[in-house]
Parts: sequence; structure tokens; C-alpha cells
Amino acid sequence: MTASNSSLCAARSGTLLRGSRSALVIALLASGLALSGCKSTGGAGSVVGAPLQTGAPLNPATARAMVEEWGRKYDSAPNDRTIALTYARALRASQRFPEATAVLQKLAATNSQDMEVLGAFGKSLADSGRLQEAATVLQGAHTPERPDWTVLSAQGSIADQMGDHENAQNYYSAALRMAPGEPSLLSNLGLSYALTKKLPLAEQTLRQAVSHPRADYRVRQNLALVLALQGKFQEAEIAQRADMSPEQSAANVASIRQMISQSDAWRQIQSPAATPAAR
Repeated sequence: MTASNSSLCAARSGTLLRGSRSALVIALLASGLALSGCKSTGGAGSVVGAPLQTGAPLNPATARAMVEEWGRKYDSAPNDRTIALTYARALRASQRFPEATAVLQKLAATNSQDMEVLGAFGKSLADSGRLQEAATVLQGAHTPERPDWTVLSAQGSIADQMGDHENAQNYYSAALRMAPGEPSLLSNLGLSYALTKKLPLAEQTLRQAVSHPRADYRVRQNLALVLALQGKFQEAEIAQRADMSPEQSAANVASIRQMISQSDAWRQIQSPAATPAAR
């Protein structure tokens, strides 16, 4: 990613942030920071021809290849559960959310008791912005006696996007009891703290996430955002240098600074708030 592309991505995020508070939340929480979708290299790839594993993000080239291959398989066997789930994940990784949702909706209609299918369907609905539907579906995607931390994380993200940050943080904390130290959960929790103006606590949580060996570029960019919101621009640049050159990092942070200066929503987040003890 060139420095100019980095700036363009940040500017695109800024367009979202000039809208309502809900747009701000969506920009922060849809795959983490909106900027994270702009990275075109790195991340974990998958072997073409093998079912996709959940967890690590796909880079765009791998995702496109998976969409093509698994799309052909899906055309030949649209009722095959594994094929449909894998094809839908490849679509989601390519940000083709309505198509992924359509695939999973059809699969869920014939697998209404399959919690993995319901979990994927609910997460895809959330990707598509159908938050209330997603929340309803995800309630049936796990049970109190057999909770799924990935579903709890998705429920937390939906609650954050709907403005219910206290409940969102409860979801993330419950998930962390099942998956201690999981960087994606800590990243979501840190962003949720940022949305409630608890920036020092957000930074502390995101630094914990970044220290995990499986932390990816999205987690580091979320930390960079929170650092920038506190005026720690040099530290924000350093946080991103594992994934881009110093010049690209500087351009990214410059774009974030511009967003902050132009957006009331960002400035509202910078207002101090009481900080509770870390969870």
C-alpha cells in the first residue's frame, strides 16, 4: 500500500465519520477500524481448494481466488453445508456482504438448528447493517450452557453499533473469560471503551491486544487510532510500522489527524470521561 493509498483510505473513513454517531460506531467496529480494510497485503492466506478456517483475515487476492473456486463448487452443490459456509466466508472476506447473507439465509432455512450456520448467518447480517435481525439470529446461535465466544464478540459489536456500549462491554468480558487474551476481543473491547470516552483504558486494553502473538494489523491500527485521539501522534506512527513503511505510517496518521480536526464526532470522543477499573 502506497502512502497516497493510505491517505485515501483514511479519507474514505472520514467520509463515514462526518455522519451520525451510528456511522462513527460502524466505522470503528466493522472489521475493527475502517482503515483496516485498506491494507492490501499481509494477513493470513488460505490454501485454495481447502475449506476456510475461521479467525485470521484473508488478504484480498486470496479472498477473490476463494470466491471464484468455491463459487463454482456452490453452483454445483448449493445445499452442501461445508461448501456454502466456505463460499459465504470468502464472500464476506471480499466485502460482498449481501451475497454472503443470501447464501447463509438459504442455508439457515434448511439448517435451522445448526448453531454454526446460525452464527455465520447472524454475523453476515451484521456485516450488511441489518443489526436487529443479526441480534435476533445470534441469540439462537449458542446457549448459556454452551456459549460461543465468537458469537458473544459479534453480539458485543452489534450492541456497540446500536449505542449500547455497557452491554457490549459485558459481552466482550464474558467472551474473554472463555478466550483469555484473545486479541480480537481485546481490540473490540478497547474500541468500545474509546466510544465511551475512556481513552486511557482503551489504550491499555489495545496495548494488551497488540502484545499477543496472534495480533494482526487491524489490532495495531486500532491502537494507532486511539493513540492519535489522545494526541500521541508519534506513538501512533510507531504502532503501525510493523505493517507499513515509516512514510506510509506517517501518511496514515496525518490522515487521522485531519479526520479528527474535521469531525465533531471524533472531538466528542476526545472529551474526558470517568475511567473505571480495568476488567
